[in-house]
Amino acid sequence: MAAQPEAAAQTAGLKHPKLGGKKVTATETKRNQGNAELPCLSNYAPWKERFYEKVQQRCLSLQEAKVKTIRAQKAKEEKVKEREPCDWLSKEWFTEAKESLDTRIYLLDKLLPTLIPGVEKLLMEVERKNVLAPDKEPTGFNPINFLGEYLMRHNPHYGISTKPGWYRRGMETVTEELKTEMPGATSERLARMKSEAKNKRKEREQVDNTKSQVEEMRREALATQFKEWTVDVSGRIPVALVQSALRSFPDVVASPSMDVRKAIYGRKLEIVDTLGKKLNIDEFTEYVHSYTEHFSNDLFQAILKHLCQCADDFQEAVRRDMWRQMFTDLFLDCDYGKVGLLDRQKILALLLDFYDRSPVIAKRGFCDPRQWPIIELQEIELADLWGGLDDQEVCEELSEKLVLSQTDFSEGEISAYQPVGDNRQRTYRMTTSVREGLLEQMGTSEAETGGISKEENQAAESSDAEDAPVAKVVKETPARKESFSRQRGSQFGQQTSSETRLQDEDLLQDQGKDLHPIMAEIQNRWASRTRSAFDESCLNLPQFVQLMETFVGEDISLPTVKRLIAFIKEEYKQTEEEKMEQLEKVHRISRLAQRKLLLEALFEKWDNNASGFLDLEEVDAVLSTFKEGVEKEALRKAKKHLCSRYPQLSRVGKLSPKAFQAFLELIASEFSGDEDEAIGNLVEFLTTSVERSHMACLQSLARRKWLHNIQQAAETSGASMEPVYKAVFEALSQDAEAHGDNKKISAYIALLEENQLSPARGQILLRYVACTADDAPYVLNQILYRDMKGVSFAAVEEGKPIHVPRVQLHGNIHFWNYDRPVEERRGSLLVLPLHDARWRVFGILGLDTLWDQCEKTIFLTHEISFYQGVSQAFSKAYHYVCRLENFLQMTVTALDWLYPRAPSIRTVITYLVEPGKDKTCDYALRKVITTDNRGQKEIHSSPVLLLRKENLLRVYLFKCIDSSEVIHTSVCGEYHTAVPLCDLSGQALGIFDISIGHRQKLPPHEHKDLQKMLKMAQAACSEILKMSLEETEPTYVLEAEHVANLRHAGILFHQFMLRDLRECIRKLDAESFAEIKSYVEPPALVHNIVKAVLLLFHPDWKGSEKTENWNQCKLKLDDNLIQEIYCFDPTAASVQVQAELLLDCITGVPRAAVRQHGSVPAEHLYDWVHTCLSLVEMTSKKAPPLPPFGIQF
Repeated sequence: MAAQPEAAAQTAGLKHPKLGGKKVTATETKRNQGNAELPCLSNYAPWKERFYEKVQQRCLSLQEAKVKTIRAQKAKEEKVKEREPCDWLSKEWFTEAKESLDTRIYLLDKLLPTLIPGVEKLLMEVERKNVLAPDKEPTGFNPINFLGEYLMRHNPHYGISTKPGWYRRGMETVTEELKTEMPGATSERLARMKSEAKNKRKEREQVDNTKSQVEEMRREALATQFKEWTVDVSGRIPVALVQSALRSFPDVVASPSMDVRKAIYGRKLEIVDTLGKKLNIDEFTEYVHSYTEHFSNDLFQAILKHLCQCADDFQEAVRRDMWRQMFTDLFLDCDYGKVGLLDRQKILALLLDFYDRSPVIAKRGFCDPRQWPIIELQEIELADLWGGLDDQEVCEELSEKLVLSQTDFSEGEISAYQPVGDNRQRTYRMTTSVREGLLEQMGTSEAETGGISKEENQAAESSDAEDAPVAKVVKETPARKESFSRQRGSQFGQQTSSETRLQDEDLLQDQGKDLHPIMAEIQNRWASRTRSAFDESCLNLPQFVQLMETFVGEDISLPTVKRLIAFIKEEYKQTEEEKMEQLEKVHRISRLAQRKLLLEALFEKWDNNASGFLDLEEVDAVLSTFKEGVEKEALRKAKKHLCSRYPQLSRVGKLSPKAFQAFLELIASEFSGDEDEAIGNLVEFLTTSVERSHMACLQSLARRKWLHNIQQAAETSGASMEPVYKAVFEALSQDAEAHGDNKKISAYIALLEENQLSPARGQILLRYVACTADDAPYVLNQILYRDMKGVSFAAVEEGKPIHVPRVQLHGNIHFWNYDRPVEERRGSLLVLPLHDARWRVFGILGLDTLWDQCEKTIFLTHEISFYQGVSQAFSKAYHYVCRLENFLQMTVTALDWLYPRAPSIRTVITYLVEPGKDKTCDYALRKVITTDNRGQKEIHSSPVLLLRKENLLRVYLFKCIDSSEVIHTSVCGEYHTAVPLCDLSGQALGIFDISIGHRQKLPPHEHKDLQKMLKMAQAACSEILKMSLEETEPTYVLEAEHVANLRHAGILFHQFMLRDLRECIRKLDAESFAEIKSYVEPPALVHNIVKAVLLLFHPDWKGSEKTENWNQCKLKLDDNLIQEIYCFDPTAASVQVQAELLLDCITGVPRAAVRQHGSVPAEHLYDWVHTCLSLVEMTSKKAPPLPPFGIQF
């Protein structure tokens, strides 16, 4: 038998054997016939295809013929029914008697179909023979015989059938219906199934109809909602805005279900970077409906409301973008020196003057320049922050500081100010380019819209022509690049990294020409970190625009804004001395940035193996030959100053990049003449003192890229160490493959811990926290004690790498893999100590080649140097992640403190700033903690990243990061305050997104408590960052902070609060307590507060007259008590605080009652007691400490 391809056989409903290309002999054919099997013929037999085509055609024709026959028969039966309808007398067989159902079915099915035709024939024969005629003689006709003969002739077993009559057809119908009522019968089951299917079909049709109606109604609602958006002249809206509205919906709706998140986040949005792609009404309806078709009615109504609010926000953004363009023009007009900066104190003074001279009605819309967020929290005096709500003395003092020698203006004079120039033309330009401005505001590319105004281009061209060198200088400075580039191009766009590199190359063309490739690579690493840093003395463009926006608020009319702009434009003055001072400041900052870049490039040229440090003696030896040794005395003095600044240098003799820069600056300062010229000469000398081949440079470039990946993994880890470990092992394996003769290495990381498991085996231990995959079953989570074999503790104690070329010959090596045979324990071992910034050891990085079967597996010198660089890179990444963990821990403590004091706050979302993963986005925001108004916190373990291009309606978060300033705005019907947490340079590293719901402002006391929390959080954040600096030692205020050299981030928050309260209480005197002492019978809350303070120092006074008798109590309120409070450390081991006694005194004292009482000393004492209790509680619980920053041996 022949065969056919499998697909064709399946189409025809046939089965045939699978064929192969094996040839079959005659013997095999005979054997196969005997086994009733077909031989395997070739798949390429030419007749098979034609054969199966014919078979398939025949099957199809037979199938079609059968279908036609069945259809013709059914049509014929229908015609018969129409021509000869059934006799409905057969319906009489229907009764409700269930007992006779079987009998009736049997009669109708077995007997009557044959008997009824016979009876009909009998009656017809009787009528034909006229047997029943009364006057006729009896005949020989026997009806019984006739009926019997008929039944015998038409026996149904012999297939002799007659044409059914009317009654019989009706009876057949009745029979079928009766069978459907017979329980358990096949017909009954079939009828029940048909009935259920029919009902389900009806229900499905009804549901489909309802869905169609609902879908149509939803489409109509979406079409109606489209009209709420501000469409352009073509009747379209940007799809990017619709995407942002959809993405923000799960965050707005209360307790979104998984279906909502899956519908929005599960389906990948094709993110549109520009507002150029737009939707008309039909496309908008289809687009939104595709995401909401499975929503319930309540959710759909919620998203309709959300879209309506987003449309309102978009319209408001369009309106405010007009103001932002006006503020940008004002900045360009006031920047007389064209340096991209304005005097912040002058601007604050002008805002204060304008505010004071404005009518009372206008003041209600402005933000008070004396208050936060116009001024910074650090600029608020303690008495104002911790004092009563009616305290005006600090406001007057701040007013005196801010008001400069300005001309006094009356309200009429202020209202008379109008913008200079053709207002109508300027307004027309703003209206026509408003969408382009909004595009810039949302962080998209200016090149896509061409939205730069003519005035800004002219200002940029004139400033470039007048003072081009200054422009170059300003553009160099990393902290100023963004502001100056925005001034010259788009006011809210960001300068590309390629432009930045070109400008910096122009600036450095006269110095360090040989270092240009290295500097270009360093600048490439800096490209995504050009955010504005806060400066208390000056404002760049985004900061100025944001300050003006914060001041005017949201309810100010356009004429008032124009009067404000005209007022500032007219009254902002700068003397020639101030201009020169500002220019010199910018030049100085630029030179420092230039010097830092140059010296960092020089360091990398010297550090060819990317070890992360230079040998001090080697650098000193080379520098001693500078100018043939004439400057040896200057070199000696500089080295002495350097060792005093970095005490660890005298011990380790290693120069980090920062210490290397400081060393050269100290040497240059000892030289006579210009310091910049001296630096240039030193750089030129040191550059020519070292020569590197092209291959060595390429090797160094590749290694630095791998080290940079380690740091980038830490910065994008979300406070997790797993990506860092992975990046470290990838760097080691890549280098071993590329530069280590393709060695197969094993790597592992162990961290030092205090030995609490077996103290007798040593004070500390090494816990292996990460390793390569092959060693995980043997090494991971193992513990190495000091009394065990190994060289790891020797590396820890000496602080130097230990290289064992042949482990089989050493005798003191601990092998974790006990299954490895002794003869296979061959290879090299390298143990590198992990140092923190102050060169204290906190762990080890180990490498071995035991898995490598090659004979030569010894680590070479350049490999060891690079592995030291890997250990340094890991140390930086590790401590970066530790700082993030501490930051999150401090944030949790701060939010716990704020929650009971500010119940009006709806939610607080904490974000961390991460570098962008590509060149298209400068940074991203990672959502880490969400706190609701019940104090419940959700710590997001899975990454929730916000990109600027995907969240156009939450652009206020990115504006806050860009300007490092507080932003208050309304989003989706709720008021939000975005507060940045800045690093030591003033750039934002995190952000608090505080939502207060539908209320525009917090109550005054909650607003003040929020300011306290934010100030303490910023102070604690700065202290956490200072802990990792190599040139500064941490300051300890409480004993709990330096026990076992560990610090707790939560303690830091309360520590700064305690310090503030100490200062407030120290400023109290006898007159401050006069009111409290004047009470004969004091209020219960005052007595309880004073009693709690006394019991904190003297728990043994419980129940005595010294605390219960008010006359004796108030005698203790003197300078001695103030001094004791100022010096008191609640965490000291010598202090025994009985928290129960204090809680008994102040638990029944509500915070609101203390505030309403109005006594500043009582309020200070109340807050001080609570802070002490918080510190005692945290210390007693032994909260988890900060990760160790090194152990000194």
